[in-house]
Amino acid sequence: MDREISIAFQTDKTPARYIALAQLVNRYDFDAVSVYCDAPFHPSYGPLLLMAPHIRRARLGPAAVSPSRIHPIDIAAETALLAGVAEGGVYVGLARGAWLAEHGIREIEQPIRAIRETIDILRYLLSGSDGGCEGQVFRLAEHVKAPYPLPNKPVPIMIGTWGKKLSILAGETADEVKIGGSSNPDFIPVIRGYVAEGERRGGRNPGAVGVVAGAVTVVDEDRQQARQAARLAAALYLPVVIPLDPTIQVEPELCERLRQHAIRHEYAAAARLISDDLLDRFAFSGNADDLIRQSEALFSAGVKRIEFGTPHGLTPESGIRLLGEKVLPALKP
Repeated sequence: MDREISIAFQTDKTPARYIALAQLVNRYDFDAVSVYCDAPFHPSYGPLLLMAPHIRRARLGPAAVSPSRIHPIDIAAETALLAGVAEGGVYVGLARGAWLAEHGIREIEQPIRAIRETIDILRYLLSGSDGGCEGQVFRLAEHVKAPYPLPNKPVPIMIGTWGKKLSILAGETADEVKIGGSSNPDFIPVIRGYVAEGERRGGRNPGAVGVVAGAVTVVDEDRQQARQAARLAAALYLPVVIPLDPTIQVEPELCERLRQHAIRHEYAAAARLISDDLLDRFAFSGNADDLIRQSEALFSAGVKRIEFGTPHGLTPESGIRLLGEKVLPALKP
């Protein structure tokens, strides 16, 4: 299996910052560059369009968009526009979405069905088809077709999930499935089992769908500073993802304490509750050797792509340089 390494960014930057980071990333052999689509940050496609002219090799895409926030016809149109400037190609990541209710966003009814139909509509529009789409959640009239220039090749689809139902759907219909917020190799056989069921249902070859593991990343020559910074960065999402991993037993009281600290932005207090073992299962942190060790364990467990997420280092620039100059060459010799 070919190994892939990607890098992902939170969408909280100025236009000049997106461009500068894209120029730095372009110096290194990353296979993909992703941006998140978390509320209330910038939606994905603006940052991607700013970064795309400065990235020559890596494919670009959102990791991941919720159809509860962005309608499938808009995802398709934005993807086609991005494909016109992304020299290395594009992909689309889809997910149910997190923290929707906290931001007054109502999740679409039948969310699994909604993602299935979103994939149908994306492939319909981006292939230039006509005849419409008749779904239970989304519908396009027979005369509706894409009125804009189309990508010159099929656009890969990724589904972000920890759950069985969406993983099965990914096995049936997608190209990748991403576990967002996990660096735990013990969970990979679980998700691969779900995906394999979907591949069988869809009549696809085993292993047709690649598994992606992505999480908070902090790398620095000073491993202790890096690990402390990773604790602070991971504190926001650990209350969400810890209960999703059946291979880890954590007291509900700990999750609730982490959640309350996160709500109050008490990240230092939350960080003190995160053990070394817990940190290693939900973040990439330490020096370059630590990240190489963690990544090798994930590849051995069956991951196809590893995505190093925000904030990358004690500063983004130092982290990106260490990833590009020390981690990537070791993992992709």
